[in-house]
Amino acid sequence: MRVACVDVGSTDTKLAVVDTRTGALVCSATHPTTLGGDVLDGVDALLAGAGPVGHVYCCSSAGGGLRLGVVGFEALVSADAAYRVALSAGARVVHTTTGLLTAGDVRALRASRPDVLLLCGGTDGGDADTVVGNARRLAGSRWRVPVVVAGNAEAQPEVMALLAGRPAVAAGNVLPRIGVTAPDSARAAIRDLFIRHVIGGKRLSRGPRFGRLVSAATPDAVLTGVGVLARAAGGDLLVVDVGGATTDVYSALEPGEAPQDAVAGVSWHLRTVEGDLGVRWNVDGIRAAAARERLPAGDGPLELAAAAVTIAVRRHSRAGRDLRHVSTVVASGGVFRHAEPGAAVAALAPALHDHAGGWALPRAPRTRVDTTYVLAAAGLIAADHPDAALTLCSGLAR
Repeated sequence: MRVACVDVGSTDTKLAVVDTRTGALVCSATHPTTLGGDVLDGVDALLAGAGPVGHVYCCSSAGGGLRLGVVGFEALVSADAAYRVALSAGARVVHTTTGLLTAGDVRALRASRPDVLLLCGGTDGGDADTVVGNARRLAGSRWRVPVVVAGNAEAQPEVMALLAGRPAVAAGNVLPRIGVTAPDSARAAIRDLFIRHVIGGKRLSRGPRFGRLVSAATPDAVLTGVGVLARAAGGDLLVVDVGGATTDVYSALEPGEAPQDAVAGVSWHLRTVEGDLGVRWNVDGIRAAAARERLPAGDGPLELAAAAVTIAVRRHSRAGRDLRHVSTVVASGGVFRHAEPGAAVAALAPALHDHAGGWALPRAPRTRVDTTYVLAAAGLIAADHPDAALTLCSGLAR
């Protein structure tokens, strides 16, 4: 059976048609995202040229993607765990606050314009006062932002009662005990709120069809695809996705012994987002960051991309990621897909020879470019067609 995998981005809409029996990529195409009218116009134009398909899978980051605010207990424990969950769910974290919320904290949160709040705090059976107090403060405001409640399980009934009458979803505690991060329940709840409340609220389409079509935020689908690719590659993996507005870094590491100071646990599959590094809308951000890091940043797209990759990987690794054993490095994003293969791979070289970056470099990684944008497609079909997703990624893994 042939299925269509569609990624609606802020600049381009990408299509990949996959044969789920063989895992073969039948065809791929792109179309400018039709944000000026209805995003479905671009989607339908791609589907019209794809031929018959049995099912359409769709992810989206159009309209700025998913903006998420994090409210936690204290920065080194529950808020850190919640931050990791937010990034893995395909969200861009726009504000983080810890401790008991003040009226000023709520104003600052609101000013950051999050689409969803992730409210957490306390291990199960631990501190309950903070998450309950923060729920009370939010309930007393006139702000009706959707909330995912993912804190102390024993406090959850009281928290949900306080938030009754507004869009709030209960999820499992992101930090059930010290040293253990449990992201899956909160990640699923964030995805559900994104689809039900955020997609429609961005006015990207005139009717409900687009909301029904989208099953994930694009970074969420890509992170799932990165996990599939890591299995195909059989080793630690690094993916850098350079976009017009942000540069996202994904790493999938084989589980090992967690560092003793990892009080919030270790996320073996992790995404970080650099909101100031983009080759179209945030060129000035790349140049400013390059100047701070004492790196060159030329005027050409690939020169800018090379700088963005180096800076983003530095930040990702400085957050405690051990990338020494990375065996495969993949570049993604339009700036790489539209470049000559040799030039695209060469743009990765500065990051992979970054001896001044303060992080341990991979020893001898393979470098690949996701020219046909299979990572999002693999992530979209992974749950229903895991074998096809694995085969789809095998070309990048070799």
